[in-house]
This record gives sequence, structure tokens and C-alpha cells, in this order.
Amino acid sequence: MLFTKEIFGLVPRILIVGGGYAGFYTAWKLEKWLRKDEAEIVVVDPLPYLTYQPFLPEVVGGSVEARHAVVNQRKHLKRAKVITAKVTGIDHAARTATITPEVGEPWQLEYDQIVVTAGSVSRTFPIPGVADLAYGLKTIEEAVAIRDRILTNFDKAANLPPGPERERLLTFVVVGGGFAGIEVFGEMRSLASYLLRYYPQLTFDDTRFHLIEAMGRIMPEVSLPTSHWVLKNYAQRGAEVHLDTQLKSAEGGRIELSTGESFETDVIVWTAGVMASPMLKNTDLPIEERGRLRVKPDLRVVTAEGEVVPDAWGAGDVAAVPDLTGKGVGGMCVPNAQHAVRQGKLLAQNIAAALRGEGVKDYYHASLGAVAGLGLYEGAFQSGRIAIKGFPAWVMHRGYHGLAIPTWERKLRVIANWVLNFVLGRDIVSLQAVQQPRVAFETYASRPRPSVEAAPAAAAVPAAVPARAAVAAAPAATVVEPVAAEPAAKPARARRKAEPLPAETAEPKPARTRRPPVEPEQPPLPGAKGVEAPIYANPAPEPEPAKK
Repeated sequence: MLFTKEIFGLVPRILIVGGGYAGFYTAWKLEKWLRKDEAEIVVVDPLPYLTYQPFLPEVVGGSVEARHAVVNQRKHLKRAKVITAKVTGIDHAARTATITPEVGEPWQLEYDQIVVTAGSVSRTFPIPGVADLAYGLKTIEEAVAIRDRILTNFDKAANLPPGPERERLLTFVVVGGGFAGIEVFGEMRSLASYLLRYYPQLTFDDTRFHLIEAMGRIMPEVSLPTSHWVLKNYAQRGAEVHLDTQLKSAEGGRIELSTGESFETDVIVWTAGVMASPMLKNTDLPIEERGRLRVKPDLRVVTAEGEVVPDAWGAGDVAAVPDLTGKGVGGMCVPNAQHAVRQGKLLAQNIAAALRGEGVKDYYHASLGAVAGLGLYEGAFQSGRIAIKGFPAWVMHRGYHGLAIPTWERKLRVIANWVLNFVLGRDIVSLQAVQQPRVAFETYASRPRPSVEAAPAAAAVPAAVPARAAVAAAPAATVVEPVAAEPAAKPARARRKAEPLPAETAEPKPARTRRPPVEPEQPPLPGAKGVEAPIYANPAPEPEPAKK
């Protein structure tokens, strides 16, 4: 491949596996750092857009429009070639990747440099009912489904009397007390409180919110006093947090906890951790014990012995990137958007430097703090010993993420959405029916009727039978003897005997009746329509019209 490109003067191909934070920013910045004649950039991702995951809780709460929380790859990557498909295998020794589209046959794509930024997926445990009923919070589709489910449940509950079924529809459960779980829990509570003004049949006490966390605290990224303030805030808002509690079963929507408590719910949101994309198992690249790609601080892939794998790079949630600040869990950077975005930017610089024979830089980022939104007008911020809570922290949360989402086009859309919501209120329209968009059409669509077999009576009359014989074969009340056929010498007046009907449909044969005599045609009267009246010397005057 490389030899062929050198002979024909082709530029090296950079294959980016995954178009999330790290992949999108790598491609975006490579377009800036490299000239067209220096490299060809190819991005492969099963989705044609980047999802800005910090906005998923606000999509659930109705504060951000779903389409504004995603960034289209083709619109903003001007030079890169975008392939909407899955990478199902990587043979780095041969510098080829297997591309599997949703429609069509897989094919092999050759490359010179590979960047693995495939991201992460939700990590679950074999708990009964979770895989069948729970929602994750990794994609925009999941966030929209959770929001629509909450709105639809309020519509259903408003038509029910107080009882177990209404209680089940208005009980919501979140599993996981990290940043994602705490934020979506607060947004769900905020949305439910807002909806009550439109449902006079329901009260605040009818809604129940439960957050389940296996550890003895929530939000390990902030200080213990700040996490205690968050717990107190949720308690004041009618939301219950279960610490040191494990989910034992969710089968059939019945929640069973390790503490012995049990209740029924219709909405379960799972945010208890993530894991690297399983596609790494189909590669020959080195993987560490947690299933992540082994990389150096400069984001080059290395073996377990520390040897650099040529022409291979990794970043984001799929890679185990060493945290040089020493504050990372297990010495590695935590999987979040803050690291993935910065790693993608540095990765583009390092690839450009490597292609030009220059030196590469190590990734080093000291976090300035952590900020979380807890619902409308509620937030928490922590930076070292500085903690800010309530409305100021909520403003900081929106300000940071409003500027952090890629492209000015998306920044303006999100900020405009916030302004409109402040003036007009949240949009509370549920579009749950969009998950089955053809139901309304199929319900009333006309379908062809089943084919009906030809009536036996129709088959009893041959096609060549004269009109008189067909009339004789028609059913009638009077039974007469059939007319005998005349000699063959007179074919003009021949008569054919009607064929008998089948036994199951035999009916009495009709009697012959004489036709009435036909009267001679009378000439038309003068003055009739279409007939010219005779002309007289002294025509009679026209009669006067009748008086009303």
C-alpha cells in the first residue's frame, strides 16, 4: 500500500475510527493543520453526527432541543471523507480495516495511519429486567425516548384514579450516582415539577423519584460537603437517594433493592458506568485488562512492553491515556468530554508533526473544576476548595457548555433555545409516537380484498353460446322441458340444450316465454325535437304562457 502510493504520488490516508468528541476534533483540526496534498482524511462512524453528551440531561428535561445537541459531520468536516458505517475489524499488520455498512456488503479499506476513537458504551451487569426495560444515556435517541416517556406517562396517569397503576406510571428510577446520573435525575425531577401545573388531577406527592447508588456517596469528582449539599437539595425537592444500595432485580418493572425495599416503576435510567467499545476485540492492537487501547501520553499506541506500534494512535473513552497530573483513577484520565476534546486537538497536532518528521507532545491537562446542572436554576461547582452551589453554579454550567459545544452554529442554536424557553416556557409536547411512525397510516390504509373464485353458474354458460341460449340458462320459477335440437340442415334456427348445472348449485330451469309483438314504428310528430315542423301560410299563434 505504502509502496504503491509512493510510486503513483498518492498522499497518505488517515483513517479515523469513530466520530465522537476525540474523532471529530481530530478530523476537524487535521483539516486545519494539514494541506490537501499532505494527507487524505477518512472518518468512519455508524452515526452521521457527534453527540454532545453533557447536554443529554437537558434534552431529557426539555431545556435543549434534541437536534441542537448533535453536530452533523458532513456539514462541518469540509475536506474529510465521511463514511456512515461500522468498523468491524482492524488488521494493522496489513494496514486494512473492515467496513460494514448497514446496507450492502462489507469491504476492506486500506490506510497508512489509523486513529482509534471509537468511544464507549454503557456498562451493565446481569441484573434481571435491566437489559429488557432500562434506558441508557449515551445517545440522543435515548434522551428523547426518556423525555417522551415521562410526558406520555403524565397523560396516562391523569386519566386514572389514585391507585397502584397511577403510582407506577409516576415513579421514576435512576441507577448510578455519578455526574451523568445526578444530572439526569435533577432534570427529570425539574421537568415533573413543571408539568404539574398542566395536570390539575395530579399533585406533587403523586410523583416519586429514586436514585440508587452502590457507594456511600455521590459525585466523587466533587468534595464531600458539596455532595452532601446535593443530597439535601434533592431531599427538599422530593427526590430520594438510596446510598450503599444495589439493584437486585427490575424484572417486570418491579424494583427490588438490596435493603429489602421494593416498588414498581415504568421508567428506569441506567448510568452506572461505561466501558470501551467492544470493537477493539476484533483488532490486533494491544489492549489492557479493562478492554481499553494501550497508549502513551503522546497518544501513540504501545504494547504491554512499552514498544510503540507504528502508525497507530488512540484517544478518548476507548483509550487508557495516562494522567500525568497524578489525579486520575488508576493513573489514567477519566472518560469524560473534557479530556476527549482536548486529546482530539492534541492528537491532530501530533499526527501532523509525525508526518512532517517533527516531535510530538504529551497530553497534560489539569482540570479546572467540575460543574453539574441539577435541573432548572440549580447547580453545583467544585474547583479545589472552592465550591459554588445553587443558581450561580447553574449559570456557570450553562455558560461553560454553551461555549464548549463544537461550531458557532450549534452554540447559537443552543443559546437561542435557552432564551426562548425563558420567555415562552418549556416545550412539553411528547412525540413518543415517532418511535412507531406508521401506526396511524396502517390503521386506516386500504388493502386489496382477497381474490374470490368465479361463481359456478358463470362457468355453466360457454363463451360461444348465443344470447338466446344464455337467457334460457338463467334461473326462473317455472320448470319446463328443454327444447329439442332442430335438424342440422337448418343451422340458422338451431337450438342448443342448456348444460345442466353442478349438483350443488342446480336450480330450476326457466320457462320459455313469448315476446310481445313489436308495434310498427310511428313517424315522428311535427315539431318534435329534431324534427322540422311544416310551414303553413297562416301559422297559428303561439299559446300564451300559463299564469302563475
